[in-house]
Amino acid sequence: MTTGREALQAVATALQLAVDFPAAVADEVAAFKANPGVDDPALVDRTAVPFVTIDGVHSKDLDQALCITREGDGYLVWYAIADASYYVRPGSALWAEAMRRGASYYFPGFSLPMLPRDLSEGLISLNADGARRSLLFLHRLDASGAIVDTTLERARVKSRAKLAWGDVQQLIDAPGSSPLKGKEFEGSLQLLKEVGRKRMNLAERRGLVRYRREEVEIQLDGQGVKFAVMDVVRDEVELWNEQISLLCNAEGGRLLREHPNPAVQPIYRVQGGPDHTRLEALARLTERVTALNALPSQWTWKVETPLADYLATLASTTPGTKEDRIARALTRQAVMVNLRSEYSTEPGPHVGVGAEPYARFSAPMREMVGVFLHKEAVELLTGVHPSVEEDEVLRAEVVKVANRARQTQRKVQDLSNEVVIDKLFTPELAKPKADRTVFRGTIMGLTQSKVHVRLDSPPLDLKLTLYDLGKALGGAWLEVADEGASMKKKGGKEPVFLLGQIIDLKLERRDEPNRRWIFAPG
Repeated sequence: MTTGREALQAVATALQLAVDFPAAVADEVAAFKANPGVDDPALVDRTAVPFVTIDGVHSKDLDQALCITREGDGYLVWYAIADASYYVRPGSALWAEAMRRGASYYFPGFSLPMLPRDLSEGLISLNADGARRSLLFLHRLDASGAIVDTTLERARVKSRAKLAWGDVQQLIDAPGSSPLKGKEFEGSLQLLKEVGRKRMNLAERRGLVRYRREEVEIQLDGQGVKFAVMDVVRDEVELWNEQISLLCNAEGGRLLREHPNPAVQPIYRVQGGPDHTRLEALARLTERVTALNALPSQWTWKVETPLADYLATLASTTPGTKEDRIARALTRQAVMVNLRSEYSTEPGPHVGVGAEPYARFSAPMREMVGVFLHKEAVELLTGVHPSVEEDEVLRAEVVKVANRARQTQRKVQDLSNEVVIDKLFTPELAKPKADRTVFRGTIMGLTQSKVHVRLDSPPLDLKLTLYDLGKALGGAWLEVADEGASMKKKGGKEPVFLLGQIIDLKLERRDEPNRRWIFAPG
């Protein structure tokens, strides 16, 4: 039997994702390592500013560093982003290879980077081991956290420390026990709390919807699977830092859009809001869920009520209760009414972040669109542009590559989930049916063909076909009912399944031709 890592590598091969870089790329990387351009006299020297990076514990490609200072009764937010476009230039082997990949791809336990690791984890990454090139955003905010103005610089910066979310959260929550107490950047981190909370308050006033998020870290260990579930609510410091990143992307998009020179050509990330039909269907669903579960009236959402307020009410349920399971299911249904975001040459709203325009400046080592946006920002600063026609062609190619990369990452996730599920459930087949594990979960969605279940442990999503479930229930014909709030037998009156209910499942068999695991209610 293949190991999990081997199976995931087979997924990468099937999707034609490259592991190795061409020799021409290695030659360019070697040249940049010999002359990294950090001493470029055109760079503004900001090495005296006490920047820090804040990322996950295991992050190595550090795109952003920040520092926040007071300015009168407002704030000055310094946000440095790794200067990938200096190293990845049109016409170069690095550019061609980055365009071929489009983005970095993430699998359980490993990644396939868009740029060679000597760049993405070394020369370009804002590591705390020396000066680096950066595209520096300087945001001036008023006392409420609202934007006053933004300026750009191509600057030389020096991070003082690589911090993890938990490090900073400890400083905020228990400063006396934090090793960061007394560091030169402590004041900046304390101001991150102020600014982050004020930016979140402004977003809430605009009616921005914040969904409950659960992140699952999966590691394949030989033949087995290990799971680590992160908190549903992330550390506050991660949410605050996210607000600065969103601000940077929104302001970067605005600066490019407002520039009068047609040679400055932005790429936007857009996401239209759900149409009224979808919202009305969601409202009817919540009404039926409320009635079927005899819940208080506040569980019913009205279209005229801000969805953000309704979801905030759902988020306040007590974890582990019946109501909490229903709340999670309804939140998932609210997420499903949204359209997917995409990259576009035309500005438009991004309802997911509450900004218009919005451009992804913040991940230039992991997304090709970020490299292009940085290139356009540099052209804005220097006034040196290629021909409009050449850049229009290049921009169209980057948009195509960026949207393709997003589709590929979804395929990576789906196929990786298949590998994980196979490794998890294969040992169950060797057990007598009576001894097989009972997996408990929550019904998260009911459709015309499937029941979607989120397992409690391990925290995986399963799609159960109505055909298989009907056979397990004695050959019943199942139909979705009550606006998607229940599933009933054909001609029956009582629900067989309810949205948000607990369901226990036992493995029946493996349908190899269709690559499906068949479960029965246990």
